Amino acid sequence: MKLVSDPAIAKKIRKMQQRVRWQDPLILQRNIDQTRLVVDDGRADDEEFSFLVVGDSGSGKHHKHNPQREVAKLMLPHHDECRFMLHTGDVIYLVGSSEYYQQNFIQPYREFILGKEHPESIAYDQMIFTLPILPVPGNHDYYDLPILLSLASLTTFPIRQLLRSRLDLDVGLHGSGKGDAYARAFLDYLKAFQFPGDLAEHLDRYYTAKIDTGRCLSYRPGHFTRLPNRYYTFRYGGIDFFALDSNTFNDPPPLPATREGDADRKLLQQRRQDLEQEKIQIIENLAKFNPDDPSLIEELDDLHAKLSQIEEIIVDIDKQLTTDKTMVTDLEQLDWLRQRLIESWNTKEVRGRVIYFHHPPYVTEATKWQQAQTLAIRSRLRGVLDAVAKALGSLTQERPLVDLILNGHAHCLEYLQTLDTGHADSHLHWIVCGGSGFSLRRQRTEGADLVETIGNASKQENKLVARSHLFIGRNGHGSEKKRPYSGLRIDVRGDRHPQFIVRPLIAEWYQRQWHNYELEPFITKC
Repeated sequence: MKLVSDPAIAKKIRKMQQRVRWQDPLILQRNIDQTRLVVDDGRADDEEFSFLVVGDSGSGKHHKHNPQREVAKLMLPHHDECRFMLHTGDVIYLVGSSEYYQQNFIQPYREFILGKEHPESIAYDQMIFTLPILPVPGNHDYYDLPILLSLASLTTFPIRQLLRSRLDLDVGLHGSGKGDAYARAFLDYLKAFQFPGDLAEHLDRYYTAKIDTGRCLSYRPGHFTRLPNRYYTFRYGGIDFFALDSNTFNDPPPLPATREGDADRKLLQQRRQDLEQEKIQIIENLAKFNPDDPSLIEELDDLHAKLSQIEEIIVDIDKQLTTDKTMVTDLEQLDWLRQRLIESWNTKEVRGRVIYFHHPPYVTEATKWQQAQTLAIRSRLRGVLDAVAKALGSLTQERPLVDLILNGHAHCLEYLQTLDTGHADSHLHWIVCGGSGFSLRRQRTEGADLVETIGNASKQENKLVARSHLFIGRNGHGSEKKRPYSGLRIDVRGDRHPQFIVRPLIAEWYQRQWHNYELEPFITKC
């Protein structure tokens, strides 16, 4: 039984374009850039500023304790000192259904939203942020329900509510609508305007920020806080931020029709079958638990986390096993990133660059490094950065192309540096911030070094390409098991060569109590 369904990439792209009326004639007439926004808070020229980062926050039901709310509370003392919060994706679990926004987002982050005094009255598609929350979509924000499970969820929901069933998988009633709930919550949903006159009036009211190429959306904290597109860029304090939708360039190539490809396919099919059996066993075990027993809180969380992890691996396997597919890559977005990075380096007032998206190309969490989607993301990002480096030549003066790359997806907090990868992603700083609410995962047994196999079938070698300097995830066993959920405060300091001072904020669930603390800051400097 599949718990989630991942829409095809072409459908994700098409649906999102429809929602923002991508390249509508009225938009083109006004020379509006639908991938730019300006944070209109009156302070965007300050060279020294701070911002927050969270990711994978939609914690679902945690039975008597709420990690997401604890992380949000850690952020509150920094609210007035920080200019915005970046979210690395997976706002809602297990699928991004609209009915889960109230418990998975609005209630935990109520102090960041206008109307915090009565959060229960805030509609998910009418949120206005007092502190800008600038997300990218995660895979769970796109997930839908398989038809049979959707029908079962509809028919059993009243019974589950009445009996407080022990088997509530946080699947919602109707899924994300192929990312529709996320779009209604965060994007400027221009599709809602039925008449050209209404659309024109809206564009003239909110797309007023002047940029070198025309106009773009003005993001006004406390007034109008929408994003123009699923991927976008903004400039703050001389730093260019690039937000990407990695869900549309993570498609792995199909297995080759060779003897080796057939052998790999059989191994994947067997692994998928084994995972399905393990999933059924977990569901049967969950049905036996009493969620009101406080002694079982940790075990219940672990089982739900394992179930989600298995489903994620199955999705990755299915992407590889689909033999009749035409591989789709979001070339338009990747070409946009290439062009914008080149423009950024040719703009004198820009002194640094940050990229953030959901799927991490480098990570030591136990399940991600060898996933086919990880390999696809890493390859395509390298292709973009290699092209940028070639176009810029000596303009970078040996500075890395990007100062900092932020990701989610892996349920941990991790700081890595790439070594000599043989590509333009060498010697970069990477931070995975995906431990802000949903159940945490462990570091892989191989440890902090990431080794990549390069070469062809006849001649291969293993090359050390990255090293992890900090990993904060689930650790310990039994009564000593610790669950350190996390977020970040990042302070930008310096002038032409900025420093990023990273301050990890930890809410640790240990022996049925919360222990909140801040780790020693570390500095990334390029």
